[in-house]
Amino acid sequence: MAVTLLAVVAALVIGHVAQSLAAAMRHYDWYGHWLGWLDAQFPEGSFWRGRWGVSLALLPPVLAVSLFQVALHQPLYGLVGLLFAIAVLFYTWGPRDLDLDIDAIANATDPASRREALLRLWPDGAPSILDGGAIVSAVFQNALRRWFGVLFWFLVFGPWGAMLYRLTVLACEGSFARKLPHETATGARTLLKLLDWPVAQLLTLSLALVGNFDTVLGAWRENGGASFTIDHHFLDAAGRASVRSELAEEAADYGDGVDAATTGAAPVATIATAAELPELRDAMSLVWRSLLVWLAVLALFVIAGYVA
Repeated sequence: MAVTLLAVVAALVIGHVAQSLAAAMRHYDWYGHWLGWLDAQFPEGSFWRGRWGVSLALLPPVLAVSLFQVALHQPLYGLVGLLFAIAVLFYTWGPRDLDLDIDAIANATDPASRREALLRLWPDGAPSILDGGAIVSAVFQNALRRWFGVLFWFLVFGPWGAMLYRLTVLACEGSFARKLPHETATGARTLLKLLDWPVAQLLTLSLALVGNFDTVLGAWRENGGASFTIDHHFLDAAGRASVRSELAEEAADYGDGVDAATTGAAPVATIATAAELPELRDAMSLVWRSLLVWLAVLALFVIAGYVA
């Protein structure tokens, strides 16, 4: 567990201080070529073109990472394995830096550039209405897919878990998803929902801990969080409720005129020309605080292991 914590902290620090290195390394063209090659090899009616055909794409790279993970666990008292874990987590994190994307939106000087920056939050195209609620939801969905999903499966299975999650996301979003046959893409989306569900539950719990617990719990219940479906719409609702609560508290504390009720209804024109985006700022603040909660819990497990 201590090695896992060291790998997580090291990967996060390197990614934050060496953003140009992260941008240069986090490329997955090889995976796109692999998907294209598989699609060209298998005819209609084959396993590849079925609901779970994506497993053919996932198994070889995930198996390769898992074999390296096992082989490098012992050499040099685990140091080689630690370096490998850091490298894999660093590679699978993101791939785009969420902080940079949020800063680009907040620092945009005109509506056109701000809208262009906003569109980066939706790899498959923005919704028809870019209101405050949609932007807040996009922040939490990006945090789930870029940060917390990779982190959770890394904590559960190690490097191969992080690789499995990242490659599954790539198979469901953007240009890579368009390389897949319809049934294969449907299966990939189902697998991603299965991988996302426990992460979304824990992320919602951390939002409750760092924000207004009753507000988040109510949103979680009202949007199916307690059901056994694999959809995680409750995360969007919990995120929007947390941000509304944060803005309401700021308005009460400072009397700055922030209307929390507009968080889910501000038109895109208003957002694009606003000097500040309080919804965006508070959503990102909640994401960072949630990440710190995860790291604190992991550190407690490490301390408990040493004490025991």
